Amino acid sequence: MPTHTRIRMFNTKETYPNQALDNDLCQAVRAGNTVYVRGQVGTDFDGNLVGLGDPAAQTEQAMKNVKQLLEEAGSDMSHVVKTTTYITDPRYREAVYKETGKWFKGVFPISTGLVVQGLAQPEWLMEIDIIAVIPDKDET
Repeated sequence: MPTHTRIRMFNTKETYPNQALDNDLCQAVRAGNTVYVRGQVGTDFDGNLVGLGDPAAQTEQAMKNVKQLLEEAGSDMSHVVKTTTYITDPRYREAVYKETGKWFKGVFPISTGLVVQGLAQPEWLMEIDIIAVIPDKDET
């Protein structure tokens, strides 16, 4: 019996057609009562970019993805414990954090933010990586 569940498996050939990649990955993994969400960007699950040049719009789409993935794993936004946010320009910080702040109001996760030279695709302005838990039945 597997010790974890893979959610929304995919191959990078379809995700990154402009790159010669062939890796089997997934959007989230549930291991015990922990959910690890792959870094989410401003693309929907069909690969369509939302908010070209707009860090707030990309963040909103990324957070919609996070919410859906957590629910598919049996958790929700209120159980996020750690975020790591990557932005490609320090000027995007306010727009990105205002948007994530709406989604985490009252949650109080720990958070790390980084400014990076670039992400996997040049049009991506931000990426957010999430760790959440699935509460025991008596904790809900």
